[in-house]
Amino acid sequence: MSDSHLCTIAQHGVAWLTMNRPEKRNALTRTLLAELLVDVRKLAANSDVRVIVLNSTGPVFCAGMDLAEMQEVAQSPDAEDFWQQDAQLFCDLLTALFTAPKPVIAMLQGPVLAGGVGLVLACDLVLAADTAFFSLPEPRRGIVASIVTPLLAYRATAGGASSLLLSGERIAATRARECGLCHDVVSAEELSGRLEELIAALLTNSPQALAETKRQLMVTAGANVVQQLEAAVDASAAARKTTDAREGLAAFLEKRSPHWQPED
Repeated sequence: MSDSHLCTIAQHGVAWLTMNRPEKRNALTRTLLAELLVDVRKLAANSDVRVIVLNSTGPVFCAGMDLAEMQEVAQSPDAEDFWQQDAQLFCDLLTALFTAPKPVIAMLQGPVLAGGVGLVLACDLVLAADTAFFSLPEPRRGIVASIVTPLLAYRATAGGASSLLLSGERIAATRARECGLCHDVVSAEELSGRLEELIAALLTNSPQALAETKRQLMVTAGANVVQQLEAAVDASAAARKTTDAREGLAAFLEKRSPHWQPED
C-alpha cells in the first residue's frame, strides 16, 4: 500500500490532484510538496490534460505547512539548509501551478490557511463553499508568509493583501471573493455541481487560446510574479531562523500563548 498522501487521476481531459491527509488537515510535508510538484509538471506537459483540479479530502482544504515537521527540522544541526530547500520547493510548486499552460482550478470545501493559501492563489480559478475561510496566521507563529506575498499582491489590492498578511485574521470566502482571492462561492451542497459546470465551460474552449490567454496574463498583470517568488525564497528561509520563529512554533505545538521578545 502506498504511503502517498496525494491521489492523481486524469480522465476525459481533466486531471484531479487530491491531497488526502484529512487527519492532519492536509498539512503540507516536504514529501507531499515534492509529489505535488512532480505531478503538476507532468500534467502541465500532457497535451491530453486540458484542465487541472486541485482539491482535498476532509473538512479542511489545507492547514499550511506541517508544523510538527518544521519543529523536527528546527532541532536538526542542518536546519538552515533544510529551511532553504523547503522554501525553494514551495516556490517551485507555486511557480509550476501559476505557469501551467492550462486552467488550474482550486476547489475549497473548507478552510485554507498559511501555505495552503499560496497553493490556492497560484491557481487560475478558485471555487469555494460558503463555509470556507482564508487565513495567514504566520505572524502569530513568529514567521513570515514571504512566498505567498507576491501571489497575494497579484490577486488582491495592496490594501487587501496587507490586511490579511498583518492581522492574521480569517476572512470568509464571500469576503475573499470581494478581494479577488476567490471567484465563486456556493453552498457545500452545490460545490460539486458548480465545479462540473466550470469544467464543462473550460472544455468547450480552445486549448491553444487558453494557453495564450494565460501567457498574456503573465506578461502583463503578472509580469514579475515568478521573479518575486524566487526572491522570496531567501526571505522565507531567513524568517525561520529568528528567536520569534522558534518561540512561535513551540507555543503553537504546546497550545499556549507565545512570549515575544523585544528587538535588540
